Amino acid sequence: MRMRDINPMRYLDRFRRNADINGRPREIDTAQPTPHDHLLRDIMALPESWHGAGVCGASPLRAMAIHAPSQVLHSAETGCGKSTLLLSHLSQHHTVFSIDDSGQSNSLTTVRESPLLKPEAVEFVTGPAQQTLPRHTFANRLQLVLIDGPHGYPFPELEYYFFYQHLDAGALLVLDDIQIPTIHRLFSFLREESMFDFMGVSYTTAFFRRNSSPLFDPTGDGWWSQRYNQKRYPSSTFEQDIIRPDAPCSPEFEQLMRHFGHWPLHHP
Repeated sequence: MRMRDINPMRYLDRFRRNADINGRPREIDTAQPTPHDHLLRDIMALPESWHGAGVCGASPLRAMAIHAPSQVLHSAETGCGKSTLLLSHLSQHHTVFSIDDSGQSNSLTTVRESPLLKPEAVEFVTGPAQQTLPRHTFANRLQLVLIDGPHGYPFPELEYYFFYQHLDAGALLVLDDIQIPTIHRLFSFLREESMFDFMGVSYTTAFFRRNSSPLFDPTGDGWWSQRYNQKRYPSSTFEQDIIRPDAPCSPEFEQLMRHFGHWPLHHP
């Protein structure tokens, strides 16, 4: 499920207006022509209801096509949709980690059956990414990664962990749905992470470029060397970031829960 397909547009527009990009460009460039403009037009001609799990917008897709490395030998994404159609043409070998949601949202079936998919370039790894990604062996470096699988905490962080150590220098890292609070925290961390250059955002999708900084040891610790921690330690000095337990839910969250019939909330 992608929140931009549920939340009223005015809420996401407000998110964009209030976004703090720390002096960096607020919006990533999406105006350049690309060799894939014809494909992008065909993809965006697909209806918003193309499948039930939500679809990627035109601007983030253009940004991926523009800012992808000139040669993408290997790429990966969690979730599947219109982005999969595009990445099957941008990459020589694209790995998709997706659940089989046949009979529900039908995103996997819809993508596989699309004439816009380049099937010979795509490998589908079906099952929950929380299980399939840790078991997967990446034999090659990745030049592009899109994190857009399960959105609940800590799943995007888990995906980041199993991807970041395989990113090639110059690789494009794309993080979707940064309007979700826990994903926005990952976004905030990555903006300050020394391994990445923040490129900008397109709507609610953030783009980063892997630079030549040394790999943060995936089996070590080193929390004190990370900029996000250096700027915020000790956390007790940032109590304004903590919401009290009895604080009311935001109107946007209530609207989302009402849409899915989960309101009022029932806590155990």
